[in-house]
Amino acid sequence: MCGIVGFLTPTAAPKNAEYIGVMTDCLSHRGPDDRGEWISDDGRIALGHRRLSILDLSDNGKQPMQSASGRYTIVYNGEVYNFRELREELGPDYPFRGQSDTEVLLAAFEARGVEDAVKQFRGMFAFAVWDEKERCLWMARDRVGKKPLYYSHSANHFVFGSEIRALTKSPWVASDISREALALYLKFSYLPAPCSIYENVWKLRPGTLLSVKEESPLKLNESLYWDFSEVVADGGRNLLRFETEETAADQLEQLLSEAVRMRMISDVPLGAFLSGGIDSSTIVSLMQKESSRPVKTFSIGTHHSDYNEAQYAKQVARHLGTDHTELYITESEAQEVIPELPRIYDEPFADTSQIPTYLVSKLARKDVTVCLSGDGGDELFGGYNRYLFIDRYWKRLRWIPAFLRRALGAGLHGVSLSQWEKIMNVFAAVTPKGLLPALPAEKIHKVGSLLKSANGLDVQDVFFAKWPDVYDLIIGARPMDDESLLCEQPPEGLHLASQQMWVDMQTYLVDDILVKLDRATMAVGLEGRAPLLDQRIVEFAWSLPQSMKIRNGKGKYLLRKVLSRHVPEDLVDRPKMGFDLPIAQWLRQDLRQWAEDRLDSAVIRRQGILNVRRVERVWNEHLAGRVDRSGAIWNVLMFQEWLANNSP
Repeated sequence: MCGIVGFLTPTAAPKNAEYIGVMTDCLSHRGPDDRGEWISDDGRIALGHRRLSILDLSDNGKQPMQSASGRYTIVYNGEVYNFRELREELGPDYPFRGQSDTEVLLAAFEARGVEDAVKQFRGMFAFAVWDEKERCLWMARDRVGKKPLYYSHSANHFVFGSEIRALTKSPWVASDISREALALYLKFSYLPAPCSIYENVWKLRPGTLLSVKEESPLKLNESLYWDFSEVVADGGRNLLRFETEETAADQLEQLLSEAVRMRMISDVPLGAFLSGGIDSSTIVSLMQKESSRPVKTFSIGTHHSDYNEAQYAKQVARHLGTDHTELYITESEAQEVIPELPRIYDEPFADTSQIPTYLVSKLARKDVTVCLSGDGGDELFGGYNRYLFIDRYWKRLRWIPAFLRRALGAGLHGVSLSQWEKIMNVFAAVTPKGLLPALPAEKIHKVGSLLKSANGLDVQDVFFAKWPDVYDLIIGARPMDDESLLCEQPPEGLHLASQQMWVDMQTYLVDDILVKLDRATMAVGLEGRAPLLDQRIVEFAWSLPQSMKIRNGKGKYLLRKVLSRHVPEDLVDRPKMGFDLPIAQWLRQDLRQWAEDRLDSAVIRRQGILNVRRVERVWNEHLAGRVDRSGAIWNVLMFQEWLANNSP
């Protein structure tokens, strides 16, 4: 795992070497083992690389790396797991110097060109490669977005990097906050691609190839080398049929075993995160099956019984015979991480499990350099409870005629929040205490939004948005002209649960789950690998009938069948918990002073970004204890903490 940076400028400048040096060094946490820079002979192209050595630890794996002919120069972050097979296919003619996968990528470019070669790569990656012959810079990101890649451009400058901080170290990228992107962040708790927190800085989408032709002005062309829409459509047209469910489980286990085996290739110590849930237990089971020695596993726990999964992980580890390490953290240890979050996550990011993810990564890094995780199982095999909840809710809601729902919803929204508050205050004065719900005005608006929902996905948006009416929270923000940029509409004919999985695969998984894994592991110099997101497993999962994923009110049906072959069901068959923290309680107690400093009205007013009155009202509602507003407040706090650390 590594950090990559670079730029393309219209003319050579004396300071170009200085710029690439500063950009490269700001990603030292992603690659603590080595650094390298390359500037073209004409001084217009510069590439930088920070290396975390995983394969071929010698200088033969050093980057930036040039192909044998000198035509291609690459900086690359990630692992292509089928590099040995590709190397054999390329034959003995290419003069390989070492054993790294980077060199295989370059050989593939020489043999097939970038556009054809990238389709053969199986793994997680983000790379930039300069084609000297065609005077073209190529960039690509893996199929599901495991590795990040940001870019910014003007008519004559193009800048890219693994993290947004690298771009802002160049003189060509301004730190102007995008208020439209900020609205999306406050709504979702993360920034969905292609948006970033800054104007004119974009995330390259998963499965995408971007070319930048050296012309004046620069010519950019973006294309998909792997189309998720086609994968889903093909899966729907060609649903797999099996003689028995055991046959289906056999095929899934075979694919999983291969994916795990490929991700166990490493020249450095390797282990796995183990939560004791379905996904991580499946991965560890198959790792242990492949290994001749106990696999190193890591879990983190808390003494708060409502949020602790470590006990289950320990039971699974004991059954499988892994070399298990667990750490029970105190509340103060978890809280000490909070000031570090802007440095770790680079952009505003507010999934509260960011804290334990970082702490378990830090724990694992003491013993290993590579860790496998179970990320992706929920989105592929229907693991989230909300898939069933939204389906049931929408079935009831759609019995109301659409025209009537729209009319009622518009009527409830036609009265502003402040007007509803005045009306409800009158009712409160004459209503016995406890009969009116908390936040009645917001609940009325929420009901209005639900009534106006055109489909189940709209219902999901209403239920899980942290800030309703988010554009009233941000001064000067307006809805995006085309929110379909964030995600296409699901193909027709998909069950509502599959529609939700479709959306999650392109948004929540990419920009929350995988961002959390990448930044937390990279902050401590650890490589995270996710076998469940192997492209063959993704394609297999989307070819399964719905009944193979969700059955009898439970998700991951087929995945559970595979796991039951290795771990007794009673060790893992329990309600989905996840590792959470008592943030709501902390904000009212231990973290109250920190929160109030960040939510200070004078500070927010001076920044001129957020509506002070709305923030104050929600904060006071949370402190009063009648309702939990920690989700909304945490999003604002993480933005304020990030802003305090990233102000010009």
